[in-house]
Amino acid sequence: MSWDWNDEQRAGLARFLAERGVCTGPVATRPIGDGHSNLTFLVDDGSRKVVVRRPPPPPVPPGAHDMLREAKLIGALAGTDVPVADVLAVGQAGEVLDVPFYVMSYVEGPVITGRTPPALSTPEDRRRIGESLVDTLAALHAVDWRARGLAGMGRPEGFNGRHFRRMGKLIADSEGRPPAEFAEIDAWLAAHVPPESGEAIVHNDYRLGNVIVGPDSPGRILAVLDWELATIGDPLFDVGYFLASYPVAGEPMTPTEELGAAALEQGYPTRDELAARYATATGRDLSGLDWYTVLALWKLAVLYEYGRRRAVEGVGDEYYAEASLVKSFLEAAQRAAS
Repeated sequence: MSWDWNDEQRAGLARFLAERGVCTGPVATRPIGDGHSNLTFLVDDGSRKVVVRRPPPPPVPPGAHDMLREAKLIGALAGTDVPVADVLAVGQAGEVLDVPFYVMSYVEGPVITGRTPPALSTPEDRRRIGESLVDTLAALHAVDWRARGLAGMGRPEGFNGRHFRRMGKLIADSEGRPPAEFAEIDAWLAAHVPPESGEAIVHNDYRLGNVIVGPDSPGRILAVLDWELATIGDPLFDVGYFLASYPVAGEPMTPTEELGAAALEQGYPTRDELAARYATATGRDLSGLDWYTVLALWKLAVLYEYGRRRAVEGVGDEYYAEASLVKSFLEAAQRAAS
């Protein structure tokens, strides 16, 4: 965590929340989450807890970490079959902080990463959690995003090729060439770009560690978190990413798989079982899913390489400075492509 509230900002937040009937009196703030992207804080006035999300400290890449966009999307999902927190208030830049932020309800329950909590540790509960994950993803992709007022949230036509090219530019040299270690996977992806399989809300970071589950049996999802990368695009983007972040017994784990290592415990469905359940629920053809899985791993390698360069320059999160993180994603992408 590279930023925290000072007393003046905390007092301003308390006034902001009181004026909107969200909290009363002084508030305490505590960082929650991993802190590698948008910053999330638990805010407590002694009788009620809420959550505040704000962008990371500058420099922020153009178009990234748009709090108002994120709040709009979460608000649009209220009342659908996709469980999300309630958006309670939105703050413009200059109201409390020099950046926009939003306030949402606090959903109590664990976020599963390294191991499943004891109260949910039966194989039956683990299986239900895994099945609930894929059922929620199918429900997200079934949302009528136009009817929810999200028609301007993205451009689904030509999404696959455009997204691939845009991501590659983050680390390309002045002549548009990828780094040498990326070249083979870059060329494979470019040669196999598929037409879009459909149009849907795409979370873009959907995985076990980005949901809150119920604290006790039966295993179920209470809220999907971290919507900052969401857009309108090809739903198989989410499926490929979700499966690429889901560990497989006996295989080396990438950093995102490590964030969901609990899925290796007895009872959780396998990747193949999850894919089959999604296909049954949606009727989508997953025969071309390999491209999306490779793309997800390549994209993570790109983002981690971009983060590594920023960290080396002293303007980014030091977490990304280790080059082996990038290598692990590239190796996984090569295994998936083969």
